[in-house]
Amino acid sequence: MTQVRRLRIVGRVQGVGFRWFAREQARALQLSGWVQNERGGEVLLEVGGAEHAVATFVEAVWLGPPGARVDAVREEPAQSTAELLPSPFAVHR
Repeated sequence: MTQVRRLRIVGRVQGVGFRWFAREQARALQLSGWVQNERGGEVLLEVGGAEHAVATFVEAVWLGPPGARVDAVREEPAQSTAELLPSPFAVHR
């Protein structure tokens, strides 16, 4: 089953390679979507793909790269369908 999730990552997640970490995790799991920094210091992403792969990705996001500190992962309503998400997973600036 295909799933799309929109997540807002809160904590020390900018300036630590978080977007690139998310991209590599998503690509390794063959997921589509995007990730971007937000003005408030958070990271926003939308990810889509097989349900089990998305769940594995979310677990990885909670850990983040070295130097990151994830305080919260907040789910928001998805804005896209899986078919409309960029593939491969992309970093937006």
